[in-house]
Formats: sequence, C-alpha cells, structure tokens
Amino acid sequence: MSAMYRAEVPKYAALLGIVEDVNADVLATLPPGPRARVERARLEVERHGAIRVGTARELGLLRRMFAIMGMQPVGYYDLAAAGVPVHSTAFRPVDRGSLERNPFRLFTSLLRLELIEDPRLREVAAALLGSREIFTPEALRLTERHEREGGLDEPAAERFVLELLETFRWHAVATVDHDTYRRMHAAHRLVADVVCFKGPHINHLTPRTLDIDAVQAEMPRRGIAAKEIVEGPPPRKVPILLRQTSFKALAETVRFRGGFDQEGAHTARFGEVEQRGIALTPKGRALYDELLGKAQDAAASKDYASRLEQAFADFPDDLDTIREQGLGYFEYSPVPGAGAGSGVRDIEQLLRDGAVRASPMLYEDFLPVSAAGIFQSNLGAAERRTYLRADNRGALEQALGCDIVDEFALYEAQQASSIAQCVAR
Repeated sequence: MSAMYRAEVPKYAALLGIVEDVNADVLATLPPGPRARVERARLEVERHGAIRVGTARELGLLRRMFAIMGMQPVGYYDLAAAGVPVHSTAFRPVDRGSLERNPFRLFTSLLRLELIEDPRLREVAAALLGSREIFTPEALRLTERHEREGGLDEPAAERFVLELLETFRWHAVATVDHDTYRRMHAAHRLVADVVCFKGPHINHLTPRTLDIDAVQAEMPRRGIAAKEIVEGPPPRKVPILLRQTSFKALAETVRFRGGFDQEGAHTARFGEVEQRGIALTPKGRALYDELLGKAQDAAASKDYASRLEQAFADFPDDLDTIREQGLGYFEYSPVPGAGAGSGVRDIEQLLRDGAVRASPMLYEDFLPVSAAGIFQSNLGAAERRTYLRADNRGALEQALGCDIVDEFALYEAQQASSIAQCVAR
C-alpha cells in the first residue's frame, strides 16, 4: 500500500523524506539504549491510512478481511458532529505484541446517506453505491476460504494481500457523468469522493514523526503547501494523545462518463504526519476536551496557537503529576536487580522503593475533532456544515457485524495487567 501510494502521489514520497530527516535529527539527540532502539523500530512503517466507504455491506466485508490480518475495529468517531457526514472506526491490532510488530491501522469512515438533505440525490447516491463492487472476486473467495478453513497458506495469503490492495487503488475515471458529480459535490465534497468512484481509494497515509513542528516548518521550505495549523494539543514537554498535520489535498484530473471531453478536477488525496504521546484516562481526556473547548471558544483577538497554549497551561506537563492525578495510562515493570520489602502489595510502595518503574503508554487511537479538522482543511472552508443528527454508534456496529472495541478498556487492561504482574513478582 505504501509503495502504491508513493507512486500515485509523488508529493507523499517527498513528505516521507522530510519526516525521515527530522526523525534522524531527533534520534541523534537520544542516548543509546532501549528507548532509541524502540523509537527507531516503530518509525520505520506508516502509522495509519484512511479510507471512506459507502455502504454497510462494504464496511462489513472490510471488517471480515481486516480480521484475517489481526485488525479489529477500535473506537467510535462521530465526525458528523464536526461537519463531516460520516462516522468512523479504526481497524488496528489490539495486543501489545502485534502493535510492536506493526502498528499500522486504517481509519475507516462510512458515509451517512441519511445526512444528504435532498431526497432525490440521496436515492441516486444509494443506487450508485448499491451497484458497485469494490472487492475483486478472488479477495472475496479467499476471505470465505479463510473463514471456512481457519487460515490461509503462505501463497494464498500473498494473493489475498495483493487482491485486497486493488480495493484501495486510485481510479482517474469516475462512475458518473459530470453533472451528477457536481450535484454530489454540492451536497458535500466528501459525498462526491465516496459515491462517484469505483472504490474507496486511499485518501492519505501517515508516517509518525518525533517532532511535528519541525516537519510543519520544513514542508514549505521544500515546496510543499502545509495546512495552516497542527491539529490536537499544543507542543509540550510531555506529549499527550495525538498531533496531526498534512499537506493540502491535490487537485487531480478525472474523466467522467459521457465522452472524452468530460474532464474535471477532483480534490481528495493528501499526505499526513502524526506525533503521538501518552494515552489519557477518561479523567485526562475530559480535561483535554475541556481545555480544547476553551481554546476554540476564546476571543479571536489571539491566534489559535496562542489560545491553545494558554488553555493547556492547566494540563500538567510532567509525568509524575500526570500519573499521580490519574490523567494518563502507565505500564509498570520491575527494575532489574532491585528488591522490595517483604509482603509489599501496593504499587505505590513498590515505586517508592525503586522496585518498579512506570512508563507512559503510547496513545494508539484518534481524536474526532482532529480528524474532522484534517478533512475540513482539505475540503475547503465552504464545507464547514452542521448536521443535527450525530452520534449513531449502534448503526456503525450493525454495519460492521460486531461490537466496536472500547479503546479505554484496552489501555486499562494493559495497565492493570502490568500492576498485577509487578505485585505478584
């Protein structure tokens, strides 16, 4: 997928070069040791990509296919509340070993047809989506074989990956005429992107950087137009959650049905960069949401970056306070060669004794406001809308054919397991 997208979007390959250079500069400042080795290993692959599908059937089949690769739907993201007519989940590994082996995840959005106001246009969109097949016959056959036999041998697994990749390939020929495209585009640019093409082309891939502000500054120096602001929290000594930026979406030539003279431009695909920090507990996330709201509601006399920094002065910026106040998740591990008093069963006492250490857990998920912000910046200011009906987790789970995994439960279980192991030892 990475090689395909680099070939399709050469500017993305240039972005990877910037990220690689920035990460090398940061890694050069880290002392040799386990942290530097872990950081280097996990930076070698893209952290996530994103697609948009149009029907419950498409999403349900994707769920079955991603399950073959050990990826489950984690987290519910309501982007309709932020002006984008989709709701989303992220297919990703859920256990620590799999995340360390390959942390890639696919942020997958389902178009909400009920949010298209024009009933006739809604019917046309539903008919177009219902008549397309985004998977190859071989991908479908191998999915059924895996479910029937409980696995695939290596040659079949290789074919499965290559066949599934075809679903995400770019198609420069639309499935509709120019007039239909314009009507879908007028409803919302994202509606046109989902409805008017053969399949859910990758709309972005995302490497991880250790210094997103350096990447943001370097993009224009290398001739790449970056979005105006970095989404998420402000720069901090202790990074929290997720910060994201991107280069602006490309206007690409598309041929429409109705003749070779039916050409136009479609804007959808871009390159994104992310920087990840500590995963926050529900208490920490509530504080984050409160402070982000203050920054967004503050008087416009200050620029957004200044408002954001001022608002987040109320969020502790050191690991000890974050842990002591229960704002973030930590993994506890024994200190080699250290001992503790006989019969100690309290993790805080073990920490005070120096028998265990607490390490912040990396946030592996997404922020709906940031995701909407990235989409909006690449759709244009005119696309900022308000939808009265928003959260509908049940409908997304019904389309998936399974429950969505609660991301907080995953972090909580990993933290609790590490504490239990330390106390037992």
